[in-house]
Amino acid sequence: MSVMMSPTMLLILLGRSLRERIDDSLAGQGLSLRHLSALGHLVRVPGISYSELGRRAGVTAQSMQATVRQLEELGAVERDSPAGRGRTAELRVTPHGHAVLRDFRQRIADVDALLMGALPPDRQREFAPMLMRMADSALAPEPEKPGG
Repeated sequence: MSVMMSPTMLLILLGRSLRERIDDSLAGQGLSLRHLSALGHLVRVPGISYSELGRRAGVTAQSMQATVRQLEELGAVERDSPAGRGRTAELRVTPHGHAVLRDFRQRIADVDALLMGALPPDRQREFAPMLMRMADSALAPEPEKPGG
């Protein structure tokens, strides 16, 4: 007999499992999702500040500085300006950093294929749009309560 589980709990468990799978696949390279998130933001928003990178990743600017320093050590990011208090760091993703991102996208595609393989082909096309609708609903700001 199967017990019906909450969709929210299933998504939490699924998310944790998928994150662990991705993190495990990256560990050998000294990378984590935080590193790849920072790389992705640096590619899309050149000149982004540590503070903004941190906000987008849900960490402090200091923590993001450590993450970027690790990316520099790995050769994925280069600083085009000297570091200094109050200065905006001019960071750019190196060719190696772009290769790391391509590899990461392939890892994500592999996990997507595994996940989608659990669905019949006619349902696979519906899956991502359905998840997007669920995310939009769950992440929408709550309406203000009367008298509050």
